Amino acid sequence: MTTPTRRDCLTTMAGAAIAGLGLGSPVGTMLAEASGTIVKNGRIKQSLVHWCYAKHFQDFDALCAVAVKLGIPSIELCGPEHWPTLKKHGLACAIAGSHGFSVGFNNPDEWDQCLKVLNERIDRCAEFGIKSVITFTGMANGRSKEEGKQNCVEGLKKIVGHAEKQGVTLCLEMLNTRDASHPMKGHPGYQGDDIDYCIDICQAVGSSHLKVLFDIYHVQIMHGDVIRRIHQSKDYLGHVHTAGNPGRGELDTKQEICYPAVMQALVDVGYQGFVGQEFIPTRDAWDGLKQAVELCDV
Repeated sequence: MTTPTRRDCLTTMAGAAIAGLGLGSPVGTMLAEASGTIVKNGRIKQSLVHWCYAKHFQDFDALCAVAVKLGIPSIELCGPEHWPTLKKHGLACAIAGSHGFSVGFNNPDEWDQCLKVLNERIDRCAEFGIKSVITFTGMANGRSKEEGKQNCVEGLKKIVGHAEKQGVTLCLEMLNTRDASHPMKGHPGYQGDDIDYCIDICQAVGSSHLKVLFDIYHVQIMHGDVIRRIHQSKDYLGHVHTAGNPGRGELDTKQEICYPAVMQALVDVGYQGFVGQEFIPTRDAWDGLKQAVELCDV
């Protein structure tokens, strides 16, 4: 008698969750018909960003089944109420959420709010084994870049020591300020809209537990030259996100970023963190995810 492997057990659980979708579910049918997992190489650790895909699947268990079938080990930026379900499916949460991007450390009046949320979330992450938490500069609201930077450095120094003690890394996200077409495609007024600016903040804080969240979509909009910037930023890469540009849609031929080449650059610089798929589906979510995961599995 052959002893089942952990992957066998997870696949069986995924099959049960797929069955729970119902035979009439198009997603359930496609998942059931998929042969093996989509990830074959695994040199890039991929993750699904919860907010993008939650409404496209029946419930969180169904999304977990999708991740397992894809061969993806994480669903990220989901609330703590979902973490036990992740564990049930053998999945991790690559990075946890915290305060939203509309508040941040560039504004001393918002420090108490950010610190309260981050302290609580860092402790919850340490208990559950989650290694990263997202954070933001906040909105400029008339502050100069230099003032915002100085405030961020001072404010982040108040929390990064706690992150170090708990073994959790804070990831400061850079967001684009150019796209005003949709509240999640661009963030006009956000202070940290320059990847070098965000890295400067990390350098000034001077902790190995503060890095940048390098969102390829946002970097492409604000800077371009993504592969060169990956090489330049390699020591400060804490987490990575994807999406097609323009439009924050699928990673397909309607957008301009060559994702296999970008993923190869991450491999080349020795990046060991996660890459979160964070596109907004414009068509069948399973098809888009399957395509994206295959492209990034270099």
